[in-house]
Amino acid sequence: MTVEVNDSNFEEIVLKSDKPVVVDFWAEWCGPCRMIGPIVEELSEEYKDQAVCTKIDVDSSPGVASKYGIRNIPTILFFKNGEIVDKQVGAVPKSNLEAKLKPLL
Repeated sequence: MTVEVNDSNFEEIVLKSDKPVVVDFWAEWCGPCRMIGPIVEELSEEYKDQAVCTKIDVDSSPGVASKYGIRNIPTILFFKNGEIVDKQVGAVPKSNLEAKLKPLL
């Protein structure tokens, strides 16, 4: 299950994680975000012991989105050891996200 993160808990959940973290920047009104949401959910189940999958609503948590320069959604950032190591902008097939996540495990 994906973890909801926001401006106040982002550092604790994402930056201090000892596992790779997938962060899905999304908004309720975004059609492509609703397409990629279930894919991120699937990844969270399949890799639950190896990675942390999170979602952050850019409307309710604009601070994190601004800090990382999120201009288009959905944007997925891949973190390892508190650093961004990869990025995906736009809705893509699950295989694209897996290809970015697997090398981090």
